[in-house]
Amino acid sequence: MELSAGQDKSQSDPGQDKSQSDPGRDTNAQIKRAHAGGFKKVCRIEEDSVCPFPGLASDVLEMRVKEGSKIRNLMGFAMTRMQDGLRQVVFSGSGRAVTKTITCAEITKRKIAGLHQITKLQYKGLREIWESQEEGDSEMSIHRTLPSIRILLSKDPLDPLEPGYQPPALWDPRHAGEASQAPEKRSLDSTDSLTEPLVKRVCL
Repeated sequence: MELSAGQDKSQSDPGQDKSQSDPGRDTNAQIKRAHAGGFKKVCRIEEDSVCPFPGLASDVLEMRVKEGSKIRNLMGFAMTRMQDGLRQVVFSGSGRAVTKTITCAEITKRKIAGLHQITKLQYKGLREIWESQEEGDSEMSIHRTLPSIRILLSKDPLDPLEPGYQPPALWDPRHAGEASQAPEKRSLDSTDSLTEPLVKRVCL
């Protein structure tokens, strides 16, 4: 049994316009039916997508961020390689891992100054295999489409005309926290310095 996220909803609802079909809603309905029918997800296969960065160096480091990945572990490995002389790193993630992927890239930019960046958004196909937990050997396949992101960080200059390009930050990451840590100085002509002696004279 094979179901697709792009399946025509008009087959289950003849009165609905075909153009109003929502693939995401179809997928959620299929998963609910799988749970209700006693099916359990046993396999998840991500379809390969074309790399949006042509001409990458052969030694480029690709960090694949998952939903359950630990940012500390990812950053520890990536920073060690970059400090050892690596010139480029690519952070990639899909679905619920997109936010964590962006976080890893931002941390890297704050720790290593002068990095050029290119960001690409894509959609990745995903195929899930569900097997029945009841009597009988039956399974169903659900196709899903997830948003994905790839972020290229490079110590070497990149094409500024490439869509998604961001130049290195102008501020020095090493001094980013100095402004927030600096003690607040009160002005000599502030209202606090004027009101305090007035209150003392009134009390006397």
